[in-house]
Amino acid sequence: MSMWIDTHAHLDMAAFNDDLDSVLKRAEDEGVKRIITIGIDIESSRKALELAEKHLNVFASVGIHPHEAGKASEEDLETLIGLLAHPKCVALGEAGLDYHYDYSPRDVQHSIFKTQLRLANALKKPLIIHVREAMEDALNIIDSVSTQQWNGVFHCYGGEAYEVPEVIKRGFHIGFTGVVTFKNFKNADTVRQVPINRLLVETDAPYMAPTPFRGKRSEPMHVATTGTALAELLEMDVDILAAQTSRNAKSLFRLTVD
Repeated sequence: MSMWIDTHAHLDMAAFNDDLDSVLKRAEDEGVKRIITIGIDIESSRKALELAEKHLNVFASVGIHPHEAGKASEEDLETLIGLLAHPKCVALGEAGLDYHYDYSPRDVQHSIFKTQLRLANALKKPLIIHVREAMEDALNIIDSVSTQQWNGVFHCYGGEAYEVPEVIKRGFHIGFTGVVTFKNFKNADTVRQVPINRLLVETDAPYMAPTPFRGKRSEPMHVATTGTALAELLEMDVDILAAQTSRNAKSLFRLTVD
């Protein structure tokens, strides 16, 4: 059985309130060795850390999502510093820009993103970055903070194939979700642009359930389905891809995996 790491899930969300233990058991049975659960604001970041404390195979990332940027206070940003010090916090995020929904004013998104970039840079924490329809601005803001190599991932990558080298040259990994299994997925060339040592697999659970689970709740166990689809796109043996993406995740997030 292939061994996987789900580098992006939201286990604190209400969709998992009633059966999280069963969800984690199913993931384990499918070969998922580690799961990173992601904070989107201070409350969910705290919950992510609580879950990481409770479950050995769960780690956490803490941050302020662009959707929540308009609600973030100076006190929240101070609190974030303390949360980042937790021993099971492996990254900062998800942070970034979202111009598709624009739930927060763009100038506020820019400010909160830049603050989190500076914080990650100062604390040497990997970043989990959300970018939707805002790649040029995201890269410019990243460069404005530092032009040195970064550690992190552009999760649920939705950029163009020609933008992949721009992300990679800044030091980032690229993560793909169950979207790669959809019949209308037209970005196979984008996947093939990503160097295999910078590729990560994720679910974004409870969202983005892969085919044949579309319309249902996504779970970390589905990372195996997404990984298998990626292996087919790349014409790779699935065990080789699973091992490589797991190595990538372990190295980036400093995870220990038996």
